[in-house]
Amino acid sequence: MIPNQWYPILRTDDIKRDAPTGVRRMGEELVLWRDLDGNLVCQSARCPHKGANLADGRLVGNSVACPYHGFRFGTDGACRLVPALGSEGRVPASLRVDTYEVREKYDLVWLWWGDKRANLPEIELPHELAEHPRPYETITFSRPVHYTRYIESLLEFYHVTFVHRDHWANIIDYTFMYGSWCKLWMDGRERYIAANKIVNHRVDVEGTIIRNTFDQREEGNPSNSWHFNLIYQAPSMTHVKQGLLEVTTWLVPIDEHHTQAIMRLYEYPLLRTMVPVKPLRPLILRLSLMMEQYVQDQQDNDIMARQEPKASERGVNKFIAVDEMNAKYLQMRYRLKAEARAEAEAR
Repeated sequence: MIPNQWYPILRTDDIKRDAPTGVRRMGEELVLWRDLDGNLVCQSARCPHKGANLADGRLVGNSVACPYHGFRFGTDGACRLVPALGSEGRVPASLRVDTYEVREKYDLVWLWWGDKRANLPEIELPHELAEHPRPYETITFSRPVHYTRYIESLLEFYHVTFVHRDHWANIIDYTFMYGSWCKLWMDGRERYIAANKIVNHRVDVEGTIIRNTFDQREEGNPSNSWHFNLIYQAPSMTHVKQGLLEVTTWLVPIDEHHTQAIMRLYEYPLLRTMVPVKPLRPLILRLSLMMEQYVQDQQDNDIMARQEPKASERGVNKFIAVDEMNAKYLQMRYRLKAEARAEAEAR
């Protein structure tokens, strides 16, 4: 797990309104809750008294109460009340839970996993996504695989002609992504399986963002060719654009053996024409995401679950190196901003 990074740990809609929300991320049990002003709080979920999980407790004013003995912990993590001692009882200063920095942006909850700092870096997405004009739907689910293997699977898209060729549900891909109009799109599966060779491959690096484009083509038949645009942003985001498909997935470690996927599908360009009733379009996107979860992604997971080693050795080394790259990139950005401010003031 790469330290000193922002990780999206769940959707903002996943936060309960009147009760604590529990998640396991980065190998830690966490509890999230809102104070009376609506501010989001994220803390270690283990009560320091007997180890009960605070996510099973309840909210009392600006505190979360342990379900076991009612110890109350405030927004700063300090224990405010031990009911067995009474309202005037002295609470030891050491009785507290860790509090983590969290932010809400892009309809996600982001956790800062790293050193405590006075100034944290901004949460930014590649401009293709930050400025994306289309509506989207988002789902989340977990898989029993290491997150480095999961990231690999979504970035090397040339596995699709081998892993996804046989399930009946893939007929949708065959028809809309690979079929040709001259044969009424009935030749999709044949063209899908034949397009194996990778050509016109290009990789560009910008800070912590890697952009990768290539064509997947049938050897000897340039007309059977499909263009892919892939984006990886450290530490956990992948974005795939191919034809009608455009999907962003954040892959966040639950622990060393499990990964939480947050998958976002953008509205297809032709969906407004195909489905003129606006309220139905989010339903179509959600059904598409569910098909991805239970068919294509499950097929990938069946392969990943049996890979050895469980974590990508090359990927782990690469991701560890990203922290250094990220630090240098942020230092450069801060220096450029400071120089720009100084130049503006000089004028």
